[in-house]
Amino acid sequence: MHQLRIENKISDKIDFPVLFSALILIAVGLAAIYSATYNNPAARGNFDKQIVFAIVSLLVFFIIYFLPPKFLKAVAVPSYLLSILLLLAVLVIGKRIYGARSWLGIDSLGIQPSEFAKIGTILMLANFLSKINTKLDSIMDIIITLAIGLCPVALILLEPDMGTSLVFFVLILVMIFWKGISSFGLFLVLSPLFVAISALFGLDYFIGAVIIVGVLLFFFKKDIFFSGSILAFNLGVGFFADYIFRILSPHQQKRIQTFINPNADPLGAGYNAMQAKLAIGSGGLWGKGFMHGNQTQLQFIPEQWTDFIYCVIGEEFGFIGAVLVLSLFLVILLRLLKLASFTKDEFLSLTLVGIISVYLIHLIINVGMTVGIMPVIGIPLPFVSYGGSSLMVNMIMLGIAANIFRTRKAYT
Repeated sequence: MHQLRIENKISDKIDFPVLFSALILIAVGLAAIYSATYNNPAARGNFDKQIVFAIVSLLVFFIIYFLPPKFLKAVAVPSYLLSILLLLAVLVIGKRIYGARSWLGIDSLGIQPSEFAKIGTILMLANFLSKINTKLDSIMDIIITLAIGLCPVALILLEPDMGTSLVFFVLILVMIFWKGISSFGLFLVLSPLFVAISALFGLDYFIGAVIIVGVLLFFFKKDIFFSGSILAFNLGVGFFADYIFRILSPHQQKRIQTFINPNADPLGAGYNAMQAKLAIGSGGLWGKGFMHGNQTQLQFIPEQWTDFIYCVIGEEFGFIGAVLVLSLFLVILLRLLKLASFTKDEFLSLTLVGIISVYLIHLIINVGMTVGIMPVIGIPLPFVSYGGSSLMVNMIMLGIAANIFRTRKAYT
């Protein structure tokens, strides 16, 4: 009876399904990284590095887990300001890798500030939104919210890193939706993004998007001067997006074109997507076996231990292994969503929703581009892909969620 009470007490403080799911994902990632780098002498050290990253990240997880409950709110502003400073620093002294200046460090040691900016932005948005007593319907509150979220986006786009920028866009939208926003407020947030993306597809799409925005403004029946200002702003966003695209270098334009249409460059930027589909499709039900994937071992996909690691899992562990990975993510996401709904502290609830949105958009895009239903952009698979910054940030966010779970009864 005494042992049962101890076990119940421990399970009441640690969400074991979430923790074990994350640990299994890390283990699967280590196996996939080992297999993907085994026949690549230049990358064999990545497996050893990832083990070190995993150990350090796990230690950081438990440090955050035991922090005082009020610590998260206390560091919201400082962590956000620090992330902005790091994003500014990377534009000046960062290392350029694959055409993007997104790393700070010396030699092989470095951090990716855009990854850590996710945490600062989540905490800062949660801090501001939780101070609004009503729904998010004030124009000034919407502007401030967007300013907080889009400031790091602007700096990340200058690197340029469209994939990470997209994560921030989704993060902002999900958090303001969770806070509660009027239909007109949601229109104000989404319409510029809709027009900007349409402008990248061509003039016809841009004109069509502006017409749709104009029709919706008419149905909202707002003041004519205010509606005209919104329409003019959307026009400006569209022209600005097209201007920025035209002044980009050819290889940066190619990235965006491939983002819009992965098949636009099948022998270049679209090559990885085609090979990934071949790899994951050839795995069958049970896979070809660990270290026996043809696409993986023959290195058809360059550096597949990072963004395309899911195709390694699909080829060598088959449909069963691929579904197992998705199931583990589903456990994490559903448990965190339940916790976000359970806690009555709005700051903590918004923080959890921000974390969920980051995990979810990474999962959707990474798996989606591997199976050919999403554009190919540089998005790692949480807990699984190779990378110290990515794994560290994912474990920090999980540590924040675990801390909230540990202290949840104080906020219900």
